[in-house]
Amino acid sequence: MAKARVEYRCNACGAFSPKWSGQCGECGEWNTLVEVAPRKTSAPPPPNPRFSGYAGHSSVRKMDEVALEAEPRTPTRLTEFDRVLGGGLVHGSVVLIGGDPGIGKSTLLLQTLATLDKSLPSLYVTGEESLQQVTLRAHRLGLPRGHLRLLTETGVERILAIATEERPRVLVIDSIQTLYSEQLQSAPGSIGQVRESAAQLVRYAKQTDTSVFLVGHVTKEGTLAGPRVLEHMVDTVLYFEGDPGNRYRVMRAVKNRFGAVNELGVFAMTEHGLKAVSNPSAIFLSRHPNPVSGSVVMVTREGTRPLLVEVQALVDESRQGNPRRVTVGLEQNRLVMLLAVMHRHGGLALYDQDVFINVVGGVRVSETAVDLAVLAAAISSLRDKPLPNDLVVFGEVGLAGEIRPVPNGEERLREAAKHGYTQAIVPKANAPRHTSAGMQVHAVERLSEALEKLL
Repeated sequence: MAKARVEYRCNACGAFSPKWSGQCGECGEWNTLVEVAPRKTSAPPPPNPRFSGYAGHSSVRKMDEVALEAEPRTPTRLTEFDRVLGGGLVHGSVVLIGGDPGIGKSTLLLQTLATLDKSLPSLYVTGEESLQQVTLRAHRLGLPRGHLRLLTETGVERILAIATEERPRVLVIDSIQTLYSEQLQSAPGSIGQVRESAAQLVRYAKQTDTSVFLVGHVTKEGTLAGPRVLEHMVDTVLYFEGDPGNRYRVMRAVKNRFGAVNELGVFAMTEHGLKAVSNPSAIFLSRHPNPVSGSVVMVTREGTRPLLVEVQALVDESRQGNPRRVTVGLEQNRLVMLLAVMHRHGGLALYDQDVFINVVGGVRVSETAVDLAVLAAAISSLRDKPLPNDLVVFGEVGLAGEIRPVPNGEERLREAAKHGYTQAIVPKANAPRHTSAGMQVHAVERLSEALEKLL
């Protein structure tokens, strides 16, 4: 029998090569050749139903002629999971879930299938565990097991054949790194296998209107293992954040075609699985009985929800030639920039001090509204002067020393007032038109004004 021809494609320029080499002969990039399915060398064949048709009819239409229909959603009965998804499951969508080992990805999906309505048949495909292990986990969590259907398989063609027979409305693949396609000769988990397996599953989801969940492994840097093209192929990308040893888990939507990006869902890991946290602000606040130095509360906005988080700072005299700048839950380069702005426009120098910043609760704040809170906590720790317990601070600090506004300022103040905070230092452009009862708002334009209010 003639040996099947194998081709390799460059991820950088798209050039094809009949054999693998360390460097692409076209663009000169290194380690970019990956195995792909062989191309047809004959005349262009008619459209292959395996590849065409799932994106819709290939005809040009005016936008006014396109009928607008609301995407039907199915609630998962896990409120925080529905929030991150954008309101529930969308039929025909493909969701990629990543996270550290032991963070709770398999537990969450097993709970989701167990709590779904029985009118939605589901199929849980596992390539890492046996049927006994999955059943034991469901038994340990106390989940209803009567309608759960399980399958142990790693061949993507075999999985799709069984799914075509069973016709599930929700399909879970745990995990995508264990699957392989018979069209490629590389090992499961390689770039070519992950991409080809995901492509076939995406086509199946679009053609059959099935909701598909893919579990993805992460690298040491915390990103999804495999090619980044995997994130472009799916509709939604969710990341589990937090320490596996901690009780609380945070799920963030990095990409969502059917909902808000950066939406946040908070779960608590219990002996009965993941439970939705209805008031996440409570777990991110320490609520010290007495005011302590180096602690301030800010209001961040994750997706569509304002969230109160505590920012802590520790400023101590450095014993080294290079003072340390350590951040947890915040970008380190931004801290260095903020300290330089405080020195230039606030007159406070920390070039001989170690500065440690921590966002309590394991949440990661990526928006610029945390700038003023970071400087307030650092000043409080430097002067050993506690800030009031009923104070909230938020605002972006510019390089010229100005305090810039942030989106949804009034909504942030309402959330703070709801939790009993009576004072706020905010950008002048975010000052509410009508002061709410019991809330004293200090609007500032420059960093020097904010320092006067704090000190």
